[in-house]
Order: sequence, then C-alpha cells, then structure tokens
Amino acid sequence: MFGQRVSDFEVAYQNGAHIAGSERWPDAWDRPAARFRAALQEKGRAELDIAYGDNPRHRYDLFLPEAKPKGLAVFVHGGYWMAFDKSTWSHLAAGALAHGFAVAMPSYRLAPEATIAEIARDVGAAISAAAGRIGGPIHLAGHSAGGHLVTRMACMDAPLPATVQARIAHVLSLSGVHDLRPIIRTDMRPTLRLDEETARAESPALLRPVDGTRLTCWAGGAERAEFRRQNALLANIWIGLGATTFAWEEPDRHHFDVIDDLADPASLLVRTWIG
Repeated sequence: MFGQRVSDFEVAYQNGAHIAGSERWPDAWDRPAARFRAALQEKGRAELDIAYGDNPRHRYDLFLPEAKPKGLAVFVHGGYWMAFDKSTWSHLAAGALAHGFAVAMPSYRLAPEATIAEIARDVGAAISAAAGRIGGPIHLAGHSAGGHLVTRMACMDAPLPATVQARIAHVLSLSGVHDLRPIIRTDMRPTLRLDEETARAESPALLRPVDGTRLTCWAGGAERAEFRRQNALLANIWIGLGATTFAWEEPDRHHFDVIDDLADPASLLVRTWIG
C-alpha cells in the first residue's frame, strides 16, 4: 500500500490550526499545573527551580511521593524545541507520583539560543542531576519535541553518563518527532539551525539504541498524519535493532490532549509508562 505524498511539510507539522478549540491551550495546562505545584509545596513535597547548570533555564522541579521513591520518572516537555518551560506541565506528574515515583520536570535552553544537539545535552544534564538525587530505575517520558529528546537519551551516543543510561528502564515517547529531516522543509529550519547533517546526527530513528532499550511510542488517533507516521517509525526501526518496542494510537486523542492521562494514576498511559 502506498502512502500519500506530503506536498506541504509546513502544514503537515502544524497542530493548533487543525484542533477544534485549540485556543484553550496552553491555559488548559497552565492552570492545573499551578494548582498542583501549590498543593505539593504546602505538603513539603515539591522542590522547585533546582539548578543543574549555569544558564537561567538550567532548572528542574522535583516532586516527591509520600514514601521513599521507588525510582525516578522524568517528563520532558515539547514546543518544537522553541517554546514552553517546566511550569506548564507540573500536574502531569500526578500519575507516576501516586505510584511511588519521584518526578522530575526540567526546563532547557530553547532555539535559537541553543541548537537541538545542545538542547539534548541540557536534557541529559538535567536527568543526570535528578538521578544523583533519586535512586532506582529511571522512566523517561516526553511529548512532541520532548519525545525526540527522551528517545535521544536511549541512543548509544546519548549525552548521558553510562551509569545513568544503564538505569533507564523505559522510554515513553508521546507524539514524538524521531526523524528530524522533514523539519528541514518547514519554516522552523532557520530558528532551529537545522541542516541535513545535524538532522541526521540528532534523529533517533537514524541512530542505534543501547542494548536492552524498552520503548513505547504513543500517539493520538486524531493527530496529524506526520505525527502518526513518526510514532510508528521509531518503534518499527528500533525493534529491528534489538530494542523491545510497542506502538499505540489512542483513539480520538489529538496532539494537545494525548498527554492528559499522565495525570491519572489509573490510566493505561501511566500504567504503561511506569509498569
């Protein structure tokens, strides 16, 4: 069966314009995130703006369970490597937190200040810093560009110490962009400073995963066709390189609400991530 040729990559990677009521976001994330942080701070279970580097954006928030953590869960936000920070997503820690995991949420430098390779190094540094605080297995999750960044951490040349990388038990990419080459054909290219060489060097789909990698690629069934293709792509390629992979499309979810169930401890998404 032949796929349909992409005639306009700019349109193919647009999300908000194709989601009914998209003007509700990011407020629909920001408000519950602020309430969640405030509640955890009152309980003494939130440590905010922990430095992992010298840049003002080299900060992460750490949310702690009631008992000793079973391990570390890390959520890396999206925004096409150009937008957002850790504060928009705090409420998404609720699911893993309820299962006894400490949850770290980092900010990182954004393009054009940083290249995608430099952003990946920021994420690696943030994960390493949090791993120095919390023992046990590490479960990574990332959304959109964050899906790219967490899968980048499972590559053999990832910007992580081997001791930290060896602790990664599972990587969950939510609507991730795993092959960066199509992004070259969008208006984001100059801001991201992306060319064929750098796209190839930073695309998880073109790199080899470390032995023993467990990967779940999860997208919404109502997403743009390119995100659904990217979702299936990495799982398909990495299983041929020895990883254990699973690809799933959640019916009726789009690019903005596909992450919502991370806040629900009973959801299939949370149980898949930390189970």
